[in-house]
Amino acid sequence: MGTVHRSALTAVGAAAALLVVTGCSSDGGGAVPVPGLSVTSKPAASPEGAPSPSAAPAKGSVKVVSTVAEGLNSPWGLAALPDGDLLVSSRDEGTITRIDADSGKKTLVSTVPGVAAAGEGGLLGIALSPTYASDHLVYAYFTTESDNRIARMVYDEKKPTGQQMGAPDTVLRGIPKGTVHNGGRIAFGPDKMLYAGTGETGDAALAQDRKSLAGKILRMTPDGQPVHGNPEADSIVYSYGHRNVEGLAWDSERRLWASEFGEDKWDELNLIEPGKNYGWPEVEGKSDRPGLTNPVAEWPPSEASPSGIAYARGCIWLATLRGERLLRVPLAGRESAAPSQAFLEGKYGRLRTVLSVGGDKVWLVTNNTDGRGTPKPGDDRILLLEVA
Repeated sequence: MGTVHRSALTAVGAAAALLVVTGCSSDGGGAVPVPGLSVTSKPAASPEGAPSPSAAPAKGSVKVVSTVAEGLNSPWGLAALPDGDLLVSSRDEGTITRIDADSGKKTLVSTVPGVAAAGEGGLLGIALSPTYASDHLVYAYFTTESDNRIARMVYDEKKPTGQQMGAPDTVLRGIPKGTVHNGGRIAFGPDKMLYAGTGETGDAALAQDRKSLAGKILRMTPDGQPVHGNPEADSIVYSYGHRNVEGLAWDSERRLWASEFGEDKWDELNLIEPGKNYGWPEVEGKSDRPGLTNPVAEWPPSEASPSGIAYARGCIWLATLRGERLLRVPLAGRESAAPSQAFLEGKYGRLRTVLSVGGDKVWLVTNNTDGRGTPKPGDDRILLLEVA
């Protein structure tokens, strides 16, 4: 694996296993709404476990510590096990593979039954149960012949290689599917509830349809049921007006952030509040339209197309596909956020997922074997980064 070994990652791996697929969070309550929050008035954020600073540094740095694994096919979701090893999903193969934290050895855990990979659909996000230590449940978001759904499986390491996941227990079905815009990121928040980002499947009107699960951020119990604090008591819809959400992360103050694919004008980073309308397809990017929530940051799609995001060192980090760069957005204070900063531009090609290890370390997953990239020898890979 390189210079960082299992002993250094076990403690943070255990913490990450209980957090989100794409970012860190603190224990405690759920996402806290901030009344009157606007694009120019944002709460402060700070590294996990540290006092909130008045401002995060406007400039940062990224160092590639090691290549954790190579030779992955269409990797998408990533989850950290308590011992520091990683689970990674393959969108096109419908498999979950375990990556040894020391050697990078890949071991097939299981093939998930029912996955129908096509276009942007397949086996997408994965997440560990917040009570994984006792229940060994792994959650997966995947596309079937009829819909997108979320299921959970018991991971039994004592079973034969390739057969270690139990039969999927579906907790949510009926998320609309499409050739494009299937969303797919799932994560457990600091409130121990399950969140999912969905896409509008190319049918833009579904994003504004409050009765549809497409083009939404969903919040539910681990059993897939509506939860107290949602905008509507009998609905798992948490926010709407989204085109395609593939990144979810919480900052140190337990606020939920999400990445958003734009069409041809603006990609977005949004601060998510329950019940808010994030505009698609009425607007793309910032606007002065009443009743719509503006993004905190935006980029032309050629510079971004953001998928997974993570929170680390007082910043949101975005893995970008078309932009082929890792973007850093400092959550600088209550008045404004510092401009974004780009790293690794063009060096590793398309970037799909970023996951906080804890402290100043993150894992980064490349995605050049998804049919849209240009694979190089060794692709796709998982990198360990040191960020500041």
